[in-house]
Formats: sequence, C-alpha cells, structure tokens
Amino acid sequence: MAAKLFYKLQGVKKYYLFFFFTLSAYNLFSQKSKVDSLSKLLSVEKTDSNRVRLMWQIARDVSVYNPDTSLKIALQALFLARKIEYEEGESRSLGILANTFIKIGNYPRALELNIQKLQLEEKRKKPRNYGSVLMNIGVVYVLQEEYLKAREYFSKADSVILENSLEDLKYYSAINIGDVYNRLNTADSAFKYFNKSLELGKVFKDESLRTDLVGSSMTGLGHVYLKLGNYEQSLINYKTGINYLTDADDDEVLCEATLGLANLYEHLNQFDSAGHYANLSLSIAKKDGFLSKELDAAEFLTDHYKKVKSIDSAFSYVNYVRGLNDSVNSKSKIRESQVISSNEQFRQIELEENRLKEKQERIQQLQMLLIAIFIPGFFLLTLFLSRIKVHIKLIRLLGILSLLFLFEYLTLLLHPTVANLTHHTPVYEIIIFVAMAAILIPLHHRLEHWLIDKLLHHRHPRPLIETSEVVE
Repeated sequence: MAAKLFYKLQGVKKYYLFFFFTLSAYNLFSQKSKVDSLSKLLSVEKTDSNRVRLMWQIARDVSVYNPDTSLKIALQALFLARKIEYEEGESRSLGILANTFIKIGNYPRALELNIQKLQLEEKRKKPRNYGSVLMNIGVVYVLQEEYLKAREYFSKADSVILENSLEDLKYYSAINIGDVYNRLNTADSAFKYFNKSLELGKVFKDESLRTDLVGSSMTGLGHVYLKLGNYEQSLINYKTGINYLTDADDDEVLCEATLGLANLYEHLNQFDSAGHYANLSLSIAKKDGFLSKELDAAEFLTDHYKKVKSIDSAFSYVNYVRGLNDSVNSKSKIRESQVISSNEQFRQIELEENRLKEKQERIQQLQMLLIAIFIPGFFLLTLFLSRIKVHIKLIRLLGILSLLFLFEYLTLLLHPTVANLTHHTPVYEIIIFVAMAAILIPLHHRLEHWLIDKLLHHRHPRPLIETSEVVE
C-alpha cells in the first residue's frame, strides 16, 4: 500500500495528510524504464480492455515526472474505457486523472473527476474502491481548506471501511479524520482518532511502513496534547515520534514533529531547545525542498528571536521570511499558470476526442444510409431479374436475401433504442429481442413465401382454366 504526505504552499499551519491510492515516491530512472516496457506492450496489444489497462498504468507512472503527458494518456484511456463499457478501466483512469491534477495543484478539476469516479463506484458496489474514492475526495477538500466538507467525506469513507472490514484502510481513515479534527481545533475528537490510528499502525506487518505510520500518529498526538495543555505527554509523543520518523526517513513529517517540539519548548520557556528544534526543522525542510515547511520554521524563528530579544537574528529571519514569501508567491503564480494550462489541455483533448467520435458517428450514419438505399435497390434488382430468363433458384435466393436484409436492418436500427431503454441490462435486452423475434420470424416467413410466389408467378404465369356452363 502506498501513502504520500501532502502539503500546501499557502495558507495556515501545515500538519500532514495521508493520501491513499497511487501517488508514491519512485526512482525516476526505474519509472522511465517501466514506462518504456509498458509502451512496447501497448504498441502490439490488440484487445481494447488490455489497452486501457496498459494506458492507465503508463499514465500513473508518467505522472511522477511528466504530468502533462500523463493527463493525455489517462484521458485517452478514459474515453476508450467508456467506449467499450469497461468500468474498471474507467474508474482507474478517472483516479489517475484526479491524482495528476492534484500534483499540478488543480484541485477543482481533481474534485470533479473524483466525483465522477464516486458516481461510478456507487453503481459498482465495490466497497474498497468506494471507500478509497470517498477518502480521496476528503483529501481534496482538505487541500482546498474546506475542512467541514473533508470531515463529511472522511466520515463516509470510515463507515464504508468499518462496515466491510477493510483492515488495510482503517489506519488511513483514522489518521485522516484525526488530522481534519486537529485542523478544526476539536482536540478531543482529534485525540480519539490519532490514538486509534496509533494502535492500528502498530499491527502493520511491514516494519518500515509500521515505523513511519507509528511516528506520524505520535506526531499527531503531540499536536493534540499540546493544544490540551498536557505538555508532559506532548513531549513524550513528539520525541518518540521523531525517533520513529528518523528511522523511517520520513523527512516531511519529521519537519512537522521537530517544529511541533520547538513550539512545545517555547510554551515551557525552554528557549534554547525551542531554537534548536526549529532550526532542525528549517534545515530538513531546506534540504528536501519543502518550501512551505521552511517558511513555517522561519516564521517561528523570527518570533522566537524577538522573544529572546536577539534583534540581529530576528531581523535576519525577517529578511529570510520575506525571501521565502517571494518564492512561495512565485511558485503560486507558476501553479496558477499550470492550472490554466492543464484545463486548456484537458479541453483540447476532449475536443479532439469529440471530433473523432463525431467522425465515427458520421461514418456510421453514412453506412446506415447506404444500407437503406441498397435494400430497395436490391429488391428492385430482384424484380427486374424476375422478368428475364434466369434460373428459378436464383430468383428464390434473391427474394430470401431481400427480406433478410430488411429484417436485419430493422434489428440494427432498433438495437440502440432497446439498449438505452434497458440501460444496457443484458437480461432485459434478451427478453425484448426474443419478443421481437417471435413477431418478426413468422412475419418474415409469410412475406418470404408471398414475395417468392409473386416473383415466380410473374416469371411463369399459371395457365388460365376456362370453364363452360353445363346445360342440362
């Protein structure tokens, strides 16, 4: 199972958020190699459902280093999946598209696609998929800072997960709910769910994953105990969590834990320790490029040095924060540009797909028109041949073929209407077509005999029988 920590570039204090489903950290070289292998398989694959599967896998892996290409491939997979009515492929493609838009920062589009996936999963009755997409919608709402909406969807996901005993999702559900309660400053509820996630994290079989999950839960508990004023327990959880996170090489949450510990020491008036852990958080964030976490630590240090009356240090961090804000704003503008660009790319791909669809529909309509012209033409040819000297068997064959073309054409015309009326339910379609056949087959035989009889009668008229009156 893959989990990824997300953070925002703007806004209020950042904690951490587990995002369930695909977005894992990969080695770039191995990812490109994997994409090359999948692309070769795609180039020779003929089965549409397999092509969809390969496309969404390529899109998933490409999104790590090229989101634009990922969007194009995932959208093609989505259109093909819908065309062949391959629901699993459609669901997967929607998920990849949503995750890629999250990477770009286009949260409204990600939300729209996740809602489409949710509507699909509601019909499919697959609890695992249903629970995970509810959770992902909650994540998008957190990223948009709509915490009440996030809590609503996390709660729905939790109900599905508990009801269907989806054991491997229970941890992520608990920590997400704990996180959103923490953001809402509802400490009692946050404590309940962070503590629950800690117990669930301890039973994971994978040691490295277990270490990371336990460290993350203890960081959450450190935040909650600090808000509740229980500094002793907050200190224990922060320090223990930091040890776990260091072992797990989870620098992102480690930034949160060290800055949380610095904040705790500030409350305890242990300013040297506060400065030490804030600088540690800053150095980790700077090393790994966590710009928002670097800004958090720098802002904390600015206030910290003002409190300890270290004016020179405070002034230097004021300038440092100003520079970081400029970087954040610049990055935000780039992100806004990416959002606009991704929306336009999405629109252009949809337009191109619609043009191809319209072209196919025009070709299909033209074929139907040609068939409609051919059938009476064929019938007229049969009538014409019946007037010249040709073998009777040929006339009989042509008569049968004329009627077969007519009835098959009617079936072809009616099939889309029947499919729409029955919502593509096979049982209902079979019942309707069997009923149609019960009417058409006897009618077909009668018309066949009538037509052939007329043709043959026209070709070889029966001799007239003269009758005379008998006079007695």
